[in-house]
Amino acid sequence: MPIRINLLAESQALEELRRRDPVKRAIWGGALLVGAMLGYSIWLQLGAMRAKSEVNDLKARIAAQDGEYKRVQADQKKYADVNNKLAKLLQLSTNRFLNGSVLNALQQTTVDDVQLVHFRAEERYTLTPEVPAQTNEDRVIPAKPATIREHIKLMFEARDTSGTGGEQVAKYRAALGNCSYFQHALSKTNQVPVKLISSGPESPDGKYPFSLELSYPEKVR
Repeated sequence: MPIRINLLAESQALEELRRRDPVKRAIWGGALLVGAMLGYSIWLQLGAMRAKSEVNDLKARIAAQDGEYKRVQADQKKYADVNNKLAKLLQLSTNRFLNGSVLNALQQTTVDDVQLVHFRAEERYTLTPEVPAQTNEDRVIPAKPATIREHIKLMFEARDTSGTGGEQVAKYRAALGNCSYFQHALSKTNQVPVKLISSGPESPDGKYPFSLELSYPEKVR
């Protein structure tokens, strides 16, 4: 029986050991892990890019809505300002002084032997400018709107033609003071102060001139 001798047995054994080397397997395993990490990193990067794109889109939408919101706020402020001005104008129109009302009251307020010669209404308006809001240290001082202070004075020049030296003057003053229009407009206590400015002297024809004054309470509008 022939004997076979494998002269390459040692080399083949070494090659088999190299194939079974754990370091090589570790290298392959590490390569696979690196590849997996690289793929995961790429996937995360793509996700981050998509998220950034969505964030930019949301920011653009928010910026557009913010501009619209500011426009709406500005419109609301203008609307409130217009409504406030309309309310002030309505208040002024419904409460303003009317000469016609005074003349109508004078027609209903007469005294025998007293002639109303001249009537004059003096109107003055004092404007107080608007005070803007201010910040004082840690507190805010609110703004104050502009106001108008109304001053109205009525002056009457009349004559007592009774020839009694002015006895009808007191009666005419009392008639003005008891007039319902003047009581409503000038006083809350039904006591209208009618001021005597001047009186006399009696003229040769028996006429006694005198002047009266009524002042309306000051109003702030």
